[in-house]
Amino acid sequence: MATFREMRVLEIVGDDSLTTEQKIAELREIESEARGLQRAATESPMDDDDGWQDDLRQVRLALDKLGAKEPKKGAASL
Repeated sequence: MATFREMRVLEIVGDDSLTTEQKIAELREIESEARGLQRAATESPMDDDDGWQDDLRQVRLALDKLGAKEPKKGAASL
């Protein structure tokens, strides 16, 4: 079963009204949110199989498909 984020990623990638740059920007927002939630999950007693890793993988695959470059990671990156 696809998560809301996975469905949103597919919707963004398939939206012909958006430019590649707009798609990348929207996917980066989802990626940032998922990373924040993943980070919060590691700091709380949440279920180990929280699904954030799968969401991040789907976003990363979509970004790669669009030719987005990997952003530079800082010290606080996961």
